[in-house]
Amino acid sequence: MRNFPIAPEAFPFFILLGALSIGTWFFDFKIASLILLFIGGWVLWFFRNPVRTIPDDSQSIVSPADGKVVEIHEEEEDVYCKERVIRVSIFLNIFNVHINRIPFTGKIMKTGFIPGRYLPAMKPSASQENHRHAILIQTATGQQMLVVQIVGLIARRIRCWVETGDQVTRGDRFGLIQFGSRVDTFLPIDVKLQVQVGDHVKGGSSVLGEFV
Repeated sequence: MRNFPIAPEAFPFFILLGALSIGTWFFDFKIASLILLFIGGWVLWFFRNPVRTIPDDSQSIVSPADGKVVEIHEEEEDVYCKERVIRVSIFLNIFNVHINRIPFTGKIMKTGFIPGRYLPAMKPSASQENHRHAILIQTATGQQMLVVQIVGLIARRIRCWVETGDQVTRGDRFGLIQFGSRVDTFLPIDVKLQVQVGDHVKGGSSVLGEFV
C-alpha cells in the first residue's frame, strides 16, 4: 500500500467527506454538498504519493521531503547523534507532497516522539519546541544522520512507518505529516552540501549533500 498513488491515511477523511456530501445533497443542500465534494478531492490530492527517480550516485544523500530549504545551521545535536552536525530544515506548505523518504541507506538505530507545541513550522524555534518524531539512521560505514518530522500550526499528526532495527534504503517512503509541516535533517559535519537556503527540493530525488 505504500506504493499506492494515494497514501492510505487519506481514505478516512475522504469517506467522511463523501458521506457528508451525499447527505447534504439528499437534504437539498446542493452548494454545501459540492463544497464538501471539492474538499474531499483536495484531500486525495494532498495525500498524493508520487513515484520518484532516486539518484544513482551511491554517495548522495537525498531530501527526505518536498518543500523549501529555510535554514542550514551547524550545531551540536546532543540527544540522538551526540556530535556536531549540519541541520538542513525544509518547510512543507499545504501544496507540497507530504510523504517523507529515507535520505540514505542504513539501519534505524533509534526512534522517538518528543511532545511539544504547534508553532508555525516556518519559525526557527519550531525545530526545538514543536511536537516531533525522530529517526536515527546509521550507514554501513558507521556514519549517522537524523531525520525529524515536525508538526506546524495546521499539521497535527505525524505518521512514521519504520521502527528501530529496520533496514532502510535511500528513497524509501517512511512516513508523512498531515497538512503543513517541517522536516529537519541532521547530517555529518563533513558532508558536502548541495543545497542552500531558498532552494526548493523534492523528497527522494533532490540531493541534499554527498559523502566525501
